[in-house]
Amino acid sequence: MMSEHTVSAYDQDLNWLRSKIAEMGGMAEQIIEQAVVALCNNDQALAKSVIADDKALDAAQHELNERVVLIIAKRQPVAMDLYMIMSVMRISADLERIGDLGKSIARRVLVINDLFHPKSLLSGIDNLSKLALKQVSAVLDAFATQDVNKAKKVFLDDEKVNDLYTSVFRENLTYMMEDPRNITLCTHMLFCAKNIERIGDHATNIAENIHYLKTGELFDEDFIKTGDSGNNVLREIVEENE
Repeated sequence: MMSEHTVSAYDQDLNWLRSKIAEMGGMAEQIIEQAVVALCNNDQALAKSVIADDKALDAAQHELNERVVLIIAKRQPVAMDLYMIMSVMRISADLERIGDLGKSIARRVLVINDLFHPKSLLSGIDNLSKLALKQVSAVLDAFATQDVNKAKKVFLDDEKVNDLYTSVFRENLTYMMEDPRNITLCTHMLFCAKNIERIGDHATNIAENIHYLKTGELFDEDFIKTGDSGNNVLREIVEENE
């Protein structure tokens, strides 16, 4: 049986992991928010700052992973404790990937510096980013409170992100068809929009981890999203290689 001192130290380890996830979540949210601001304002300096900030998020994930290895080696957790620790690692990976998506947007800001930025296209991407960030904030809150219902809502609300992405996608295609000179800019905008849509997907990944952690079950079939299959072929055109 573990001593009271050992139990206290173990609790401190778990609390550190939860705190680190909250820290990484805040960093990821800031990276995305500032990347979109840089895009909408054609702010080259801010874009470069976002790219630099992503390194700090990468470092935070590395620190968390190292701490997890030490906890497993020292505490030898089993059952749900072990799964909680592994869930934290998965969530940190999703947050790190969100940061990478923000960095990708920032890099495109540097590339399209000299191109005209239509306000309507920027407005669509800005609204999409706000919705995706709302998803990230909600799922981080669900993790902090271990609230399964909040996690379910995040999963279901991902359809809103998908629908808005489809609208932005179609608007960009319209601009491209109206004037071939818009193709270069709109292609970059499509990549940015896809990156933001993927942020919503990472939020649903975290929601699924929270649900399984608390219930031991995957989401019911009723929660599985069908998506907007009518645009799948066109979307694949702008899919970036992982």
